Amino acid sequence: MALLTRAQINAADDVQDEIVPVPEWGGEVRIVGMSGTARNAYQTSLVQLGPNGKPQGVNLSNQLAKLLARCIVDEDGQPLYDVGDVKELGAKNGAVLERLAKVARRLSGLQEGAVEDAAGNSEPAPSGSSASD
Repeated sequence: MALLTRAQINAADDVQDEIVPVPEWGGEVRIVGMSGTARNAYQTSLVQLGPNGKPQGVNLSNQLAKLLARCIVDEDGQPLYDVGDVKELGAKNGAVLERLAKVARRLSGLQEGAVEDAAGNSEPAPSGSSASD
């Protein structure tokens, strides 16, 4: 396989999208994967910075709506929501939002816990049996 040139990389159409049925809303929505820049902006929107400018924690308030506002698009690929619409979108059924967010995360290459990792707040997965077993 040949090495790609800068022009070939820039010309590659690598954005993925998926039509997802949403019977609860009476139709379908198109979910598009975020670019690297959009993904970083989404992750940054969830990180709380301390007075020293370093990550202090994660604000998961309306995290699903923040993600979906960046990923639900119309037939022309234009966002249906913007950052100002997050509360409106967040008022929808949480189970539906979670189902759509799973698709958005997959298409955007976001793994569970990625935001917590970026903020330095992830905890190692427990190993062995717990006292509550």
